[in-house]
Formats: sequence, C-alpha cells, structure tokens
Amino acid sequence: MQRLSAAILALLAASLAPLGSAQAQDPAEHGRALLQEYCADCHAIGRSGDSPDRAALPLRALSRSFDLDRFPRLLESGISSTHPAMPQFKFSNEDARAVTAYLRSIQRDP
Repeated sequence: MQRLSAAILALLAASLAPLGSAQAQDPAEHGRALLQEYCADCHAIGRSGDSPDRAALPLRALSRSFDLDRFPRLLESGISSTHPAMPQFKFSNEDARAVTAYLRSIQRDP
C-alpha cells in the first residue's frame, strides 16, 4: 500500500511539474497568454495579422511608440489610454516582465 501511495504521488508530481516549470522557464509564453486574455479582442498580438479593431495598434509595432525597457513599469503602475474603449490594466511585476518578454520577441522594424 505504501509503495502504491508513493507511486501515485510520484506520478502526480511528475504530471504537475511541467505546468509550473514551463511558466518559470518561458516567461514569453506566459506573456503571450496574458495578452491573449486581455488585449487580443482589439490588438493583433502575433508577429503577423491585423488587429480586430482597425484603430488598435498591432502589438508587434509597440516599440515604435513605447520604450520596452520602461514598459514593465507602465504595466505595473496601471496603463491607461485616452481611447475610451481601452480599459485600464495593472499587472504584477512578474506578469509585466513576462508580457514585455513576449513583446520583445514579436517586434518588427518599421
């Protein structure tokens, strides 16, 4: 019985480990998931494609408007826009850095 319990615990730990470590190992993928949840209704969040809202900047062009070195602080303090449809967002430090890591991976030159 003790061996069975140990085997079940080992199997459970092995199946859960990739979930936690994947996020820790790949912050850009976590950042992409956050952008998908909060931004993709209006903004294109990939390396190509149009924004669903034609007035919304594709996020692959964000470095043209924002210094990505300072962007995490903006996300942490609560980014807002003068555009009435854009909600205000406030991210944790970890989430802000993950979003910025993903954004860096998709930026395109003008």
